[in-house]
Amino acid sequence: MKRYSIAVFAGDGIGPEIMMEAVNVLDVIQKKHGINLFFVEELVGGASIDEYGAPLTDRALDFARQSDAVMLGAVGGPKWEGLDYAMRPERALLALRKELGLFANLRPVKIHKALINASTLKPEVIDGVDMMVIRELTGGLYFGAPRGIETLKDGTERGVNTLVYTSPEIERIARVGFETARKRRKKLLSVDKANVLEATELWRKVVTRIGKDEFPDVELSHMYVDNCSMQLVRNPKQFDVIVTENTFGDILSDEAAMLTGSIGMLPSASIGSEKRRAMYEPIHGSAPDIAGKNMANPIATILSAAMMLRYSFDLIAPAQEIEKAVEAVLNKGLRTADIFEAGTQKVSCTEMGAAIVKELR
Repeated sequence: MKRYSIAVFAGDGIGPEIMMEAVNVLDVIQKKHGINLFFVEELVGGASIDEYGAPLTDRALDFARQSDAVMLGAVGGPKWEGLDYAMRPERALLALRKELGLFANLRPVKIHKALINASTLKPEVIDGVDMMVIRELTGGLYFGAPRGIETLKDGTERGVNTLVYTSPEIERIARVGFETARKRRKKLLSVDKANVLEATELWRKVVTRIGKDEFPDVELSHMYVDNCSMQLVRNPKQFDVIVTENTFGDILSDEAAMLTGSIGMLPSASIGSEKRRAMYEPIHGSAPDIAGKNMANPIATILSAAMMLRYSFDLIAPAQEIEKAVEAVLNKGLRTADIFEAGTQKVSCTEMGAAIVKELR
């Protein structure tokens, strides 16, 4: 029996609640399919700051490096907002991406028929939406130097962040975009702001070259980020695969998520050049306002676990079972508070997890 080691970082806020339900689902899967999943739990983010004085300890990072995959809940909260940027919970997330070489974030956006009325957009606008947003993770404003806040001679303060990309960084994320599109509808949209930002002018130039030289079978188009943000709510069905830089991807993927009616529904995978180097997490935050109230939606984390089975372990059938179980529960009308509507049954985080487990069994 093959053994897979998984580093489990529940994190802060609702993180421990949603992670527990995902682990319960994976436990059913391993027993049902004879898979050996070994879970190693460790603190990250605010919980790690409280316990160890750092958002990510060397031990936690070593666990991540030695594991076959990493599962992350959520990090952050108002409790730690006054800390220096280098010490805030979010630095754990950025450090994990950097140290593990996770340069590409894959965020699938697919409309569940049962939730079509949960979206704020008209059903005819979103019915049939099925796209993948691919965000570059380790470059751009979030990592560029110089950065910081300085005081000038006249007492004025100045904040600086640097948007910087090299051609190899763009090439590798472009290839992920083209390869993903090749497995779908062979349409790739590259999003930039090449009309005013030189760094993204280079982005467009490199993506165009990679497409021409290596992926002539994939239809490539370009769009400015402001237009893309508008088109996502105007006509989202036009998109198949979107690839873009770090900051734009952060914003656009959250906008795309809300097409589904709740950010609590969508999973993500952060991958690197090595297949086993990957981290899986829901795209929502730690939601401290509902933490501990058993109200959170665990579906995004459960679907992230399904992505892990598919992308890191090549366990396609078990991944599909999880996805079908989620769909079945939604079709029965069970809803957590964030997707509840008249005529459906409101359930807690643990009840939603238990219902999905029951479907799997």
